[in-house]
Amino acid sequence: MKRKIALLLAAAMTVMTFTGCSSSTSSEDGKPKPELNIIVAHNQTSMENPYTKAAIRFKEALEEVSGGRATATLHHGTLGENESELVEKLEMGAVHLTVASPGFMTLLGVKEIDMFSLLYLFDSFDHWEACVDGQFGQDMNRLLAEKTDDRFRIMGYWTSSVRDYYGKKTVIGPEDLKGMTIRTQSTPVVQEFFKSCGAIPTSVAWGELYQALSQGVVDSAENDYTSFRLKEHHKTDNGRYISETHHDYTTRLFLTTGQFYNALTEEQRGWFDEACRIATEENRRVTYDMFEESKEKVIADGAQVTDFADVDIDAFKAIAIPIQDRFAAENHMEDYLAMIREEGKRLQDR
Repeated sequence: MKRKIALLLAAAMTVMTFTGCSSSTSSEDGKPKPELNIIVAHNQTSMENPYTKAAIRFKEALEEVSGGRATATLHHGTLGENESELVEKLEMGAVHLTVASPGFMTLLGVKEIDMFSLLYLFDSFDHWEACVDGQFGQDMNRLLAEKTDDRFRIMGYWTSSVRDYYGKKTVIGPEDLKGMTIRTQSTPVVQEFFKSCGAIPTSVAWGELYQALSQGVVDSAENDYTSFRLKEHHKTDNGRYISETHHDYTTRLFLTTGQFYNALTEEQRGWFDEACRIATEENRRVTYDMFEESKEKVIADGAQVTDFADVDIDAFKAIAIPIQDRFAAENHMEDYLAMIREEGKRLQDR
């Protein structure tokens, strides 16, 4: 019954999206009235965040390529800071595009998508781009659509930069994490990694993490410079020591639903596809540009940074690689894991 209600709501929202039923096709200023309004939502509240800037660029691009016949309504964290809530709204049709971590797709039974969450899978942004924009990314998109009966499809691979440790003390190797609570994403492969390091993974909502670090509810967390800087986590006692573990060159899925996409006309799909492509480029450009800027600001605020070269990356990788191997074997993804590793080797040898 819940599924039927959700589908009815989705169908209603899809119909409501099209506003070109009026006999008048232009507004008072002579410009065409939008016939399509696409609702875009993400979980970041800061106007400086790369998600926000990319969403704004999506709207601009959509209006440009459609000649004003399509527009977008943007929600920058205003519909919630919890990705699972946004994915639910997407499926119900209350949102048409959102950004989500791959781990949320595993809750729908698509375990293979969690390969994006494996730590130390990618060695650099170049390595990540080559894989998500190549055969691996194409196949994962197709797999997600097939396994969810086209309930979800990926319109672009976004990133939230590379994730690092930050906490109440400096971490050089896995042994330094022993006994520490660390806020991580709830993805099984991520939690397995930190448990194997001796840490205690803990779930804390993103919007509540500043308070949790300030009050000592958790000893540490892991995220990218820009995200934790904008939330000022590094200004708390349990967030001021940063170690550049670079354990996750993140993949974020720019998602829509097959139901919404298939309801568009061929012309509208062309606008939609192009605006998604441009927004994806913007997300990556802004993310890469903000990496050094955010690091400098964090240091200026008094945080203590241990550079990547001073972290025992080999020790962390020694824990991560068996988890990668086991995940690939259990999910029949050995060929993809080999493909990703080979691409990394090729780039290193270039």
